[in-house]
Amino acid sequence: MSNLRPTRRTALHALAFGAAACGPAGTALRSGSPAGSSSSTPGGGPERRLGAEWESHTRTFMSWPALAAGVWEEDLRYVREDVARIARAVGEYEAVVVMARPDQVTAAQRACGSQVEVIPLAVDDLWARDTVPVFVGEGGKVTGIDFNFNGWGNKQDHTNDAKVGSALLEKYGIPRVQAPLVAEGGSFEPDGEGTLLITESSIVNDNRNEGRSRETVEAELKQTLGVEKVVWLAGVRGEDITDAHVDSLVRFTEPGVVLLDRAHPNTPPDSWSRSADQAKSVLSKATDARGRRFEVIDLPQPDLNRITGRGDDFVAAYANFYIANDAVFMPRFGDRKADDRARGILREHFPQRDVVPVVIDTIASGGGGIHCSTHDQPGKPAA
Repeated sequence: MSNLRPTRRTALHALAFGAAACGPAGTALRSGSPAGSSSSTPGGGPERRLGAEWESHTRTFMSWPALAAGVWEEDLRYVREDVARIARAVGEYEAVVVMARPDQVTAAQRACGSQVEVIPLAVDDLWARDTVPVFVGEGGKVTGIDFNFNGWGNKQDHTNDAKVGSALLEKYGIPRVQAPLVAEGGSFEPDGEGTLLITESSIVNDNRNEGRSRETVEAELKQTLGVEKVVWLAGVRGEDITDAHVDSLVRFTEPGVVLLDRAHPNTPPDSWSRSADQAKSVLSKATDARGRRFEVIDLPQPDLNRITGRGDDFVAAYANFYIANDAVFMPRFGDRKADDRARGILREHFPQRDVVPVVIDTIASGGGGIHCSTHDQPGKPAA
């Protein structure tokens, strides 16, 4: 596999794509709602609830990557193998729906197996965490919040991915709300009890929400998602395509308890390790929406000299795990000691769930992980 191509951690060409879901960054379009779903402005407030990932899922959504030129190049075959491997693994525990371009449905179905459902829905890349709407509970039902995906600030072609939110909600008859902000699902880490962790770099940023202050963004997040408290972490600006999503930095395992990504001792200090230090400092002093102090537990990365994957932009964060019904899916990086340690930490915090390691070297070389590749729909498991 080549490691010379642009990746998700590398800022790609800044493009102004006419098919984006927004106008200038931060300006949500008020277009008409798609047939079969309803569209409304936010105004949800306290009656909305953003649940935690460990709650029951109806299904997991994933995307079958289609872009080769300028993104995956000759690695497209290998990243599809990673996506199929995740889909098959999660499919052992809950329903999995993979979105694929109509002409790629047959190949995707063959790769993912009969236990996974592949649907014809045009996508560009594999990052379903960011393109699929953020689901909230409202009035006893699920509502999809469409956060106007714009290719992480117009850094990547997103002609189809910009439309995934509305198209998916229309297909499943889920009410749609268009958010007043531009954001991605990987930006948000909720505890299900009103607390939201987020990196400032990924949303208070002119490439998403030009001219908006942190205070304005926070007020809109509370109103749109129904959260009560936002805990701000600095993140890192401009060094990866997402501007440092929180889901590779810190994750809840239960209300008040978080796992924090930490670089291996052999890794030289850089902006990512300094970001983790800053997050630990903030969390050690903060309280959640219920007034609890955070318990912060380190989740150490592997030794980069012992992993099986390669690439300057390789994301070696065990923190990018995914919680499904009865299981937690974590990356297996090939450093046996570190893999076993991470699995032990996750087992300790999720004792009622299987902890399943999955090899995702190509996805990781592209700047993401299992969580980035999946998106849960809350609710009762699909029949």
